[in-house]
Amino acid sequence: VQLVESGGGLVQAGVSLTLSCVASGNIYKVNTMRWYRQAPGRQREVVAGLTLGGTVHYTDFVKGRFTNSRTNAKNTVYLQMNSQKPEDTAVYYCNADIKVTTSYVYDYWGQGTQVTVSS
Repeated sequence: VQLVESGGGLVQAGVSLTLSCVASGNIYKVNTMRWYRQAPGRQREVVAGLTLGGTVHYTDFVKGRFTNSRTNAKNTVYLQMNSQKPEDTAVYYCNADIKVTTSYVYDYWGQGTQVTVSS
């Protein structure tokens, strides 16, 4: 099973950017999918999470600016980032709870995608 993120880059403050994360491989079902980020010198922190049923959670510092969505049929999750600030600069990671059989659920991580927001 693999998680692959894409869509990162260098943008100016205020500009929108959308990240994607695709899960592939021997998958029975993809449960909750999450976005984390890690800025230089800081610990990795959760940004948003989205359950299979569509319940979404956002960390306070992105509420009203970021939108988390998913396409279940494509095992894909998106993070639309609007009104970006320089402090949003970080490596963004995708994380998912994936059922590889009817009984076993494992935690997977993507390799990360860099987002740099200039002022």
